[in-house]
Amino acid sequence: MKHINVALFVPHLGCPNTCIFCNQKTISGKCSELKKQEIISAIETARKTPHSIHNSEIAFFGGSFTAIEREKMLSYLQTASAYIGKDFGGIRISTRPDAIDEEILSILKKYGVTSIELGAQSMCDDVLSLNERGHTADDTRKAAKLIKENGFSLGLQMMTGLYGSSREKDMYTAGQFVELKPDTVRIYPTVVLEGTKLAEYYIKGMYTPETLEESVELCSLLLELFYENSIKVIRLGLHSGGNVEEGFIAGVYHPAFGELCEAGIYKNLVLRQLGGMPKGNYTVLVNPREISKMTGQKKSNIEFFREKGYFLKIKGDEELKEYQIKITI
Repeated sequence: MKHINVALFVPHLGCPNTCIFCNQKTISGKCSELKKQEIISAIETARKTPHSIHNSEIAFFGGSFTAIEREKMLSYLQTASAYIGKDFGGIRISTRPDAIDEEILSILKKYGVTSIELGAQSMCDDVLSLNERGHTADDTRKAAKLIKENGFSLGLQMMTGLYGSSREKDMYTAGQFVELKPDTVRIYPTVVLEGTKLAEYYIKGMYTPETLEESVELCSLLLELFYENSIKVIRLGLHSGGNVEEGFIAGVYHPAFGELCEAGIYKNLVLRQLGGMPKGNYTVLVNPREISKMTGQKKSNIEFFREKGYFLKIKGDEELKEYQIKITI
């Protein structure tokens, strides 16, 4: 049976400041405060869809959940917790790294929270400061340690191409994530949205966003790194929907961004194995379920290698696992 996430957005609630890239109304399409009846309605709708209780969650996203006014946070938790164990396995929340302590974790556990995601975004203090995050990399390290010690599933969120960041700093952030051993990671290339300070920087020429090609190349490497370390990447790029299309000014926003990155992994794997081999015809074996990824969108990988003088034929091999290839003549 399928996994279901009931996604409930609490835009800007609990956020002590506004990061220069953030416009939650544009991202979620929602600006009003989440009401109890909205929670109930969303959950009741989801209950009608056949699903596995144990891996389905009620998720509060968008703001800094544990920094919300305590009475309101408890009200949200009480409403959602009534469905835990009956229809859903647990509650997932996202919050700031500096809004986690032992007391908060005790409350969350009491109400059935099982997964906590930290909006770390970067592990470089200079990048965090330039983007007005209001927390440090050490805050993320301390919060991650507490979350794991208290038995919660840990999720970490990072952004690539932030103002003041670089490819090297983004790779450093990913490496630091690996050391923290999260269960899940979300990767969001920076998008310039109207109504943000970053939009002002972009218009003034103070900020140059990543290109789609640059972002796919980098995120393919990050995805491979996390895969090799048994860390599940549960999101690549912003969700479509909300008002993102209307509020988008610049940056990396593609409805199939994850697919592009997975195709990028296979391109990199072939490049490494073909290194030093003469141009010509080759057969690339992959797991049958991975053929479309190896081929790439609109046969982009096939065309890439054709232009370099390598003519590839893609075939399935059940013995190969995800992100494994074998090249034969």
